[in-house]
Amino acid sequence: MGFYDFVNFVVYDNPVSKTVTSMVFRSKTSLPPVPNVTVITEKIPLWKLASEGGPFIRIAALLGASAVALGAYGAHRTFPKDREVELKLIYNTANQYHFFHSLALLGVPLCQNPKIAGILILSGTILFSGTLYYHALTTENKFGKLAPLGGTLLILGWLSMVI
Repeated sequence: MGFYDFVNFVVYDNPVSKTVTSMVFRSKTSLPPVPNVTVITEKIPLWKLASEGGPFIRIAALLGASAVALGAYGAHRTFPKDREVELKLIYNTANQYHFFHSLALLGVPLCQNPKIAGILILSGTILFSGTLYYHALTTENKFGKLAPLGGTLLILGWLSMVI
């Protein structure tokens, strides 16, 4: 089987792509009627959306900036040689969760209960990532019991975005 035969199979001839293309290109008579939808054509500037989204857009921006700064710091910091791999892994995990949940805060104003979701995600990020940052930078684990609490708050924050 040549390269082009393989691409042809992946794109057109396999059962999944055949099903998808049959759903996309089926006749218009079998589609359900489209409900009346009002389309807003007014362009709203991002600064206006940020100011109307409550404090969480700005908090997300600050949290994102701090995630980038701490990521750069961690990339250039020297860790103790005997535990370098372990501490770098812990630091990178803290930074990843810090960054992901900075982005998650951007969606909080779109939720039914933005205050609950925002507070849960913000406090979970601080407890989870903060605990891991502290452990990686000081090699002490005296706040280690707060990381599972922070993780639980992050899970609850995501779930509160659904409700």
